[in-house]
Amino acid sequence: MPESWPGVAGKNALVTGAGRGIGAAVASALADAGATVAAVDVDTEGLTRLAARCADRVMPFPADVTDVAAVDAMIAAAEDRLGPVDIGVSVAGILRPATVCETSDEDWAATFAVNVTGVFTVLRELARRMTGRQRGALVTVGSNAAGVPRTGMAAYAASKAAATMLTRCLGLEVAGAGVRCNAVSPGSTDTAMLRLLWTDEDAESRVLHGDPDRFRVGIPLGRVAEPADIADAVLFLASDHARHITMQNIYVDGGATLRA
Repeated sequence: MPESWPGVAGKNALVTGAGRGIGAAVASALADAGATVAAVDVDTEGLTRLAARCADRVMPFPADVTDVAAVDAMIAAAEDRLGPVDIGVSVAGILRPATVCETSDEDWAATFAVNVTGVFTVLRELARRMTGRQRGALVTVGSNAAGVPRTGMAAYAASKAAATMLTRCLGLEVAGAGVRCNAVSPGSTDTAMLRLLWTDEDAESRVLHGDPDRFRVGIPLGRVAEPADIADAVLFLASDHARHITMQNIYVDGGATLRA
């Protein structure tokens, strides 16, 4: 409830990739906690459905994060309509699975355009505004694939590693201005992106219990995450409950990466 989330209730938030999946869950969680949310995506139908579910708490702002001018215009429009953005969450991302040798130049470029340059553009523009106001919280949704090798996911993993380190470096640069920057790294989460990888009836079992042929362990907690599990971590980092946390990367993967 709003009163339990100081630093969220009554604030303005901006969430990219909000049309579906984790992004939609993050936007909904922030709205439920009392924030007004600018929801950003190229999926206008998804934004419309989200806005309808969240009444007047979520407002759609269609934009392509790979278009620098469009991002700048979108953030300016969001602040003109809602007021200063206090919380920014970068979720927009794509996955083009392939081995390194099979990855095309086009898929590599598209992956980095969305997953890295898109994050960079959004973070840069929001950070410029937030530092001038001496406040703000920025969260990037990455992936546990950024910290452990995955077969057939090199472009995605490399892009998420880049976005995570970008976020941490920005956090160091803007800490003195009272702006916090953190990352959340999900593991397997029940989204359309995950189901793209499930090409047979045993796929979910391999995720849960491991797949030796792909040098992959399972999920110790024995379940695939729901988008709300990731949204809860984002909500915490965006709130004043995390007011002394910055430059961190929280893994929300049920222990799948066995991180010490």
